[in-house]
Amino acid sequence: QLQASGGGLVQAGGSLRLSCAASGRISTTYALGWLRQVPGKKREFVASVTRSGDSTYYADSVKGRFTISRDNVKNMVYLQMNSLKPEDTALYYCAADPAPYGSSWYVPRYLGQGTLVTVSS
Repeated sequence: QLQASGGGLVQAGGSLRLSCAASGRISTTYALGWLRQVPGKKREFVASVTRSGDSTYYADSVKGRFTISRDNVKNMVYLQMNSLKPEDTALYYCAADPAPYGSSWYVPRYLGQGTLVTVSS
């Protein structure tokens, strides 16, 4: 119901754009967002956008570098990642939740498969 794509290998300072296709039901009902996880570490919140798209939320570690957006006609959510750092290396997951932000995003209602982002130094 959530299909992420766009991961890859990029040098530090570079950019990547992740995309996620959501089913129509999820796209029209939930806030959409991105989580990431490094093996052996906890999954962490990256960014989310409200159902209408009028509000966005970011982890402090990505503010000013990442931009989340959604297209409710195409049922897509995007994560534009600029000025990438090696510490951004992780498996990135697309997610959906009734809440636009907050503790529920640690275990979101829907979680897609991950797409791997690797940033080399």
